Amino acid sequence: MGLKTLSANCTRETLLAAMAADGAVIIADVLPRQKVDALCDELMPYVERSPKGRDDFTGHETRRTGALVARAPQVRDVIVNELILGGARNFLAPFTERIVLHLTQSIHIYPGQGAQVLHRDRLAWGTHLPTSIEPQFNTMWALTEFTAENGATRLVPGSHTWDWARRAEREQFCQAEMSRGSVLCYSGSVLHSGGENHSAAARLGLNITYCLGWLRQEENQYLSCPPHIAKDLDPELQELLGYTQGNYALGYYSDPDVAGEVSDLLPPEMALGRMPRKDADFSLDGEIGAGVSAEFREALTAQE
Repeated sequence: MGLKTLSANCTRETLLAAMAADGAVIIADVLPRQKVDALCDELMPYVERSPKGRDDFTGHETRRTGALVARAPQVRDVIVNELILGGARNFLAPFTERIVLHLTQSIHIYPGQGAQVLHRDRLAWGTHLPTSIEPQFNTMWALTEFTAENGATRLVPGSHTWDWARRAEREQFCQAEMSRGSVLCYSGSVLHSGGENHSAAARLGLNITYCLGWLRQEENQYLSCPPHIAKDLDPELQELLGYTQGNYALGYYSDPDVAGEVSDLLPPEMALGRMPRKDADFSLDGEIGAGVSAEFREALTAQE
């Protein structure tokens, strides 16, 4: 059994239909070669300084590198790719008002690395979420060719609908073989793993994942991309990092250095020096916004 491969001009509906059927799908040649080259040029200095894994799961011959929004500006427009981000939002819409960026990580698998154990990424939250709730939409972007020899991601199509106790047989595995610039999309519930690299060259993938806005993120984006960096990013990317409310009152903050001047229930955007966007799902019209003084609003507006 293999995975469907769609063209880069596929519709969002086609993408979602393939995800519903198999739990995963490949979209071919989404990024042009020049973009992939630029991503590699930017990432590799960090990758080469990252330690290899310390256990079988992270991989003794694998380097994992995070904080990519802050470190690698070329990654930012990949995160907000219209087809992929739109697909992620639609895929998770039944369970949330907003989605957030769960993880940004490059995964560099060296020759000699064995296959990772099959797992479901949703186990980051244990088994506390009912199986009827899908918490994640994940992507693996191929920055080198992904082949069966160099460790292309292994998957079990259809396993996103299985009972968690069911074990996969070897003949049910397939590998996400794809060209540079292609992307594998897969759910948090599908069984998968990094493949064995028995080639002579390393395999580099860019793992960008999204999750429900009311869940704790695997990568702590507020530390990986703190306000002094996040304030200069595009508002859409700021909101994906979590610098906005996930729902009414979910994620407000209180300024520890200011008391009595403004509300103690502030929207996170204010930590970046701006108000929530007028077209955002949640605004300052409710109780949280009511306590923000006109003077503070004017000061923020003057900075824009």
